[in-house]
Amino acid sequence: MEDFHIKGSTYIPTINFNAETGVLEIEGESYHEYTIEFFQPVFEWLRKYLETPGRTITFNFRMSYFNTSSSRRFLEILTMLEEYQREKNGKVTVNWYYEENDVDMLESGEEYADDVDLPFNLIAYSS
Repeated sequence: MEDFHIKGSTYIPTINFNAETGVLEIEGESYHEYTIEFFQPVFEWLRKYLETPGRTITFNFRMSYFNTSSSRRFLEILTMLEEYQREKNGKVTVNWYYEENDVDMLESGEEYADDVDLPFNLIAYSS
């Protein structure tokens, strides 16, 4: 299976999904107006990738800003990973990176961690 990559820009995140290592990364900002259309290929790749049981997956989330519509798509990704872990014997770890002074991003990570049953690491960094 090929890796999946989208180069980020002003309002779309950089997305790097490595099929060999199982490291899925999303970073940057996401305030795209049409998130359903934008994230559709992401979901398609992820569905195909998750067909193989027993993978070890690390989801690294390094966003500095995202809008409400993007937050729904991120929850969809996390829910897909949660179902994979539960139903296909996958091992998923979420690393949620947030700038140490960014209380909003920390709280968003805490809310997602409450919404899904996945190992969730909240990792502060300084820029």
